[in-house]
Amino acid sequence: MSAHFLSIEALKKVYPSDSGTPNPPVFEDLHFHIDKGEFVCIIGHSGCGKTTILNVLAGLEDASAGYVIMGGREVCGPSLDRGVVFQSHALMPWMTVLGNVAFAVKSRWPDWGKDKVAAHCTRYLEMVGLGEALHKKPAELSGGMKQRVGIARAFAIEPKMLLLDEPFGALDALTRGTIQDELLKIVQATHQTVFMITHDVDEAILLAGKILLMSNGPHARIAEIVEVTMPRKRTRADIHHDPQYYRIRNHLVDFLVNRSKSYAGARTVHDAKIPPVVRPGLEGERAPVVALPLDKSAPQLKQVINH
Repeated sequence: MSAHFLSIEALKKVYPSDSGTPNPPVFEDLHFHIDKGEFVCIIGHSGCGKTTILNVLAGLEDASAGYVIMGGREVCGPSLDRGVVFQSHALMPWMTVLGNVAFAVKSRWPDWGKDKVAAHCTRYLEMVGLGEALHKKPAELSGGMKQRVGIARAFAIEPKMLLLDEPFGALDALTRGTIQDELLKIVQATHQTVFMITHDVDEAILLAGKILLMSNGPHARIAEIVEVTMPRKRTRADIHHDPQYYRIRNHLVDFLVNRSKSYAGARTVHDAKIPPVVRPGLEGERAPVVALPLDKSAPQLKQVINH
């Protein structure tokens, strides 16, 4: 039995074809693990299957092959042990903010009384800054506030794992940054295990301890796993002062712009024309874990920015 909280082994997804000609797998031979309390982000170009992976982890979709093991049990269908925050807020418009969260909480603890449910929901809504909006309907909220309700609802059922599908993608930069800070505070306070899809490199560096880099689809793989070696307690205000930040950021951007294309459709190490510094995770191999050391000879960008 795996010692990891969540283990993904040889995961593959092929969608059926209407033409009779078999479709190529969206992704295949995925291997990775997540330990309890880890915050993991996954990045890759559209079409590599990120949302499908999240749906498989949530039990909302079946894999064509492979296994997802969480807490020693195979994931087979949805469960309140896994809370999901979707790209859209998915709120019920006829319910208040409190009612939307209470609906999930009562599903988790059906024996709880009304007062206990309300107190529990209020606690999590206050965590995301919505203590003054408990009795408002979704139509009275901004887009950022609606997403906060979705986040509070997911945390309120106290799942063993939180799955986030680009929850901030449709928000403006200022609102996005505010909610990122709130999410960080809640995760650090609750030690929640999180798997998050994002297209934002800076968001991944800010939030995650580990970043999975997907090659282009079809036949997408996890090509690299990048460890974010910066101090765990970091904020948007000071993250760019850390000299490690630009090394990690440049590595991620270089992968997305250049190296991910080299992996596209590759089935072997020889096929993927990748520089030998980073070995691709192909031919059934686990993706290499990349921890970028601090280059002490590099200029200290912190000093330049401060001036």
